[in-house]
Amino acid sequence: MRFADLTCSIRVLGLTALMALAACGKGDGRTVLTVYSPHGKELLEYYEAGFEKEHPNVDVQWVDMGSQEVLDRLRAEKANPQADLWFGAPAEIFARAKSEGLLEPYTPTWGDKVPAEARDANGAWFGTYMTPEVIAYNTHAVKAADAPKDWDEVLDPKWKGKVLIRDPIASGSMRAIFGGILARSVARTGNTAEGWEWLRRLDGNTKEYVLNPALLYQKLGREEGTITLYNMPDIATLEQRTKTPVAYVIPASGTPLLVEGVALVKGAKHPDVAKQFYEYVSTPRALTDAAVKFLRIPARTDMPSDSLPDVVKRAREVKVMPGDQALLRDSLDAWMKYWDANIRNSRRGK
Repeated sequence: MRFADLTCSIRVLGLTALMALAACGKGDGRTVLTVYSPHGKELLEYYEAGFEKEHPNVDVQWVDMGSQEVLDRLRAEKANPQADLWFGAPAEIFARAKSEGLLEPYTPTWGDKVPAEARDANGAWFGTYMTPEVIAYNTHAVKAADAPKDWDEVLDPKWKGKVLIRDPIASGSMRAIFGGILARSVARTGNTAEGWEWLRRLDGNTKEYVLNPALLYQKLGREEGTITLYNMPDIATLEQRTKTPVAYVIPASGTPLLVEGVALVKGAKHPDVAKQFYEYVSTPRALTDAAVKFLRIPARTDMPSDSLPDVVKRAREVKVMPGDQALLRDSLDAWMKYWDANIRNSRRGK
């Protein structure tokens, strides 16, 4: 029994109930490896099948949820961890987890193949993918020539009521975009006022804050909204694998480039198996598969470019939005709480 089949019930049942359900499963004697991840059903199922083929004594069970939701879950379970491995989240979220004693340091065999900025200095987490953020649009409703080419163009009144936003509190991608806008404000003016006004104007154009990625994709495909902000691999994979009429633009002025990491959960019940999965998902073969099938950009610098699809090679060269990473690490959580309390829905429909 896979947790993924029950992810829509997580908020209702809670993870404790899910664990009880899993305990009543087939009971085939395999070691259960529990993975928390925001990487989505398709990629997680692919890695599950590949890892289980190589390790037939292991049953990989994963819970697909937003990056911030993973952190909140690990906080709640700190006294009795239920996960073995955390696969996927921006570096700043992993940094907060490390500061709260939620991660177990581990240096993988490939650790020296990622740059210093894509790993924790003490081995609490290591980068697997680099993820740029983009502006996406429904190609049936919006012509390529008319689509926003940069962040500020999304604020144009012509997009009022047409913007769909993945719930920013739960989403690592949206937190990165909002944090990037606020950090840009600090770089330009010395404070966040300009950034908060930008987010208020975005709220005024937003039709809905969508609960999860699946709903976001459905609503964008059905033209319930025609513009969104999200990460490049998920949008590109959506178009490639489902033929949803969607395309994306990498903002001209630069975009946040997330380091997506992997980490062991402190107090995990199966640390040895978790280390094996840790190693597996970042082998050259696994990273090539992720690049070709799911358009993920490997963080390892020793991956030859000719093994990667063109869209991934181009994405490796995006212009990065400037921003103080220490400022983001120390401030983003407080910024998101302020946004949630003071800006969310403050201008929608006005």
